[in-house]
Amino acid sequence: MARRMGGGMSVVQITEGPIAKQILAFFFPILFGTLFQQLYNTVDAVIVGQFVGTEALAAVGGATGSLLSFFTNLFVGLSSGATVVLAQEYGAKKWDEVRATVQTSSLLVLTVGLALTVLGVVLAPWALRWMGTPDDVLPPALLYLRVYMMGTIPSFFYNMGSGLLRAVGDTRRPLYYLIIACLSNIVLDVLFVALLHWGVMGAALATIFSQALSAVLVFACLIHANAPYRLDWHGMKNDRRLLGDILRVGVPAGLQSNMYAISNILIQTAINGFGTATVAAWTAHGKIDGFYWMVLGALGISITTFAGQNFGAKKYDRIRQSVRVCLGLGFAGAVLMSVLYYAGAPFLMRLFTPDDEVLRIGLDIVHQLAPWYVAYVCVEIFAGATRGCGRSLAPMLMTGGGICVLRIVWILFLLPAHRTLPFLLLSYPVSWVLTSVLFLIYYFQGGWLKKQIRLQEEKEAAQA
Repeated sequence: MARRMGGGMSVVQITEGPIAKQILAFFFPILFGTLFQQLYNTVDAVIVGQFVGTEALAAVGGATGSLLSFFTNLFVGLSSGATVVLAQEYGAKKWDEVRATVQTSSLLVLTVGLALTVLGVVLAPWALRWMGTPDDVLPPALLYLRVYMMGTIPSFFYNMGSGLLRAVGDTRRPLYYLIIACLSNIVLDVLFVALLHWGVMGAALATIFSQALSAVLVFACLIHANAPYRLDWHGMKNDRRLLGDILRVGVPAGLQSNMYAISNILIQTAINGFGTATVAAWTAHGKIDGFYWMVLGALGISITTFAGQNFGAKKYDRIRQSVRVCLGLGFAGAVLMSVLYYAGAPFLMRLFTPDDEVLRIGLDIVHQLAPWYVAYVCVEIFAGATRGCGRSLAPMLMTGGGICVLRIVWILFLLPAHRTLPFLLLSYPVSWVLTSVLFLIYYFQGGWLKKQIRLQEEKEAAQA
């Protein structure tokens, strides 16, 4: 199941052998990595909520979380484009294209990362005011957002670099680097916020310093790799054809993820209208709720990489089998997380704040949303599989219609007539069910894999 490459790297061989074991070998390192990532995000909120106050808790999560997700989703989407392209080239053993993909991806990080840093810092005040951020939350939220955005390039580079390593089967080193970064973030949180009393600025600084550390570790790994995917920092150049392939997969993937971010920004705007206590409760829920999404996200990344390499190797039956395995894992994880969160919510919510009003609202949110986790599994798995085969536009359109458009309609036209928090939250399970139905129909009736195989054959014939 694993084999050694130059430089002592152990990689998972996913184009042959038992599928379930190989997916789990991919899944667990990614899961543990996202677990630590979610852990340090949660520690941010816990420390700020306990040592600074309710307004600061609302600032570092609720008021800024949706905006930061917008940028993060774009990074992850573009990184997934590079992951898919590299996985397909690696599966097909096209070593020149493997090298060129790594160089092109790194240049993309620098150019896009710099542009987003400037945009984020300049537009932060306008965005927070447009979202209706409460007056007592606005100053700390603006400070947190601007400081956080200064770490855009390191964050993007870690996401890109770790995606490239996973594309070739190296799931361990991205995990190790993320664990180191997460532990450093926790230590810096305690130092900057609890001991030095730097407030939300300290929480933001702790995050960007830890992101910079993870980026340095990934960068060092790529430039010292004794393998075709080594990053030649001095000889970097852009390959327009590969850049086009990366963007063709990555931009729809980023837009798909940002369909959620856009709808969540609108929902956050509506949440802000219910007051600071509701914003703080929504923040606490988001930090705990994130542990479920990291499980499902790890499965999505696993199936994307698995499908990408096997598509490149023209082993299409393995793609179909891997989808069935991931669906089983996803449904089991969703049921387990729903039960645990529903039962443990009173204790978990109290970790963030002693405020009784915040706790009451938070429990109401959990009781309404947690039982519906299972409704989203099909979206993540089917989208990951089709994207891994290079087909990103259709998942983006289905997500845009089922998630973004429905929630926009819900907020703009239905919510004004039923302005309550439970009715607002109802948009989540409704959109999950609708989008899952769309993906089920597309996957089983759309003939998407045959179309993608034909396109790949035509592309190879043109290059021959």
